[in-house]
Amino acid sequence: MSAPALHDTAPQPTDSTSAATSHSRPALWDRTGVRLAAGAVLPLLILAAWQLTTAAGLVPAYRLPGPLAVVRAGAELIERGELGLHIAISVQRVLLGFAIGSLVGLAVAAIVGLSRAGDALLNPTLAALRAVPSLAWVPLLILWLQIGEESKITLIAIGAFFPVFTTVAAALRHIDPHLVEAGRCFGLRGWSLLRTIQLPAVIPSVVSGLRLALAQAWLFLVAAELIASSMGLGFILNDSQQTGRVDRILLAIVLLALLGSLTNALLGLAEKKLLKRWA
Repeated sequence: MSAPALHDTAPQPTDSTSAATSHSRPALWDRTGVRLAAGAVLPLLILAAWQLTTAAGLVPAYRLPGPLAVVRAGAELIERGELGLHIAISVQRVLLGFAIGSLVGLAVAAIVGLSRAGDALLNPTLAALRAVPSLAWVPLLILWLQIGEESKITLIAIGAFFPVFTTVAAALRHIDPHLVEAGRCFGLRGWSLLRTIQLPAVIPSVVSGLRLALAQAWLFLVAAELIASSMGLGFILNDSQQTGRVDRILLAIVLLALLGSLTNALLGLAEKKLLKRWA
């Protein structure tokens, strides 16, 4: 009597199992290391082209100093103990203005986005003020608030206010009315309804508005530090332009780009936590 044939009894992966496994692994361009490496390609190419251009003498040094000259300019300010102070003061101004402008923007957005009366009364005026260039506020703030920190932080707050207000107010107007009605059926009104139903529903828009506001705050920083400032990265730009120090101008531009990227990355980490908690 022949022995029965042996069959492989191990379970075979189904299509759904293999699909789940493939979805559990991030795609190539979604991997953190790949994204960091890809993001560094263009800056490195720009740096190489910059170095080659200046080393070949295609552009005079007084118009475009080389990368090493910019590094030496930064080292000079570090040795004098000034660069860290300039950076700290600019970061402080941006964070304060961003925080104030964002909080006011959220409050006004709630009024305009949730109230037809608030929309009719406030939205036309705010839409007109949004079109005013940043430098147009400078002489008025000098007259009203003098040349202290208040005028600089106020200007940055104005820049941070409008992205948050515009984005969040539009999102609040388009909340699913059935979701709001369900909250009211459970007795939620006013602040409790906003905190429990409406604000969580627009968290993605809030985060987008905050990221735009942070970028706008850095843009308004330079205009703010033109208000008779004696410290900060905007002051370095203005002072270096008057003294012809192109190396320091480039240094300030690079630092502004790096600081803007760093603060945006930190806000991105907060975004992931907020979306995981509320979205």
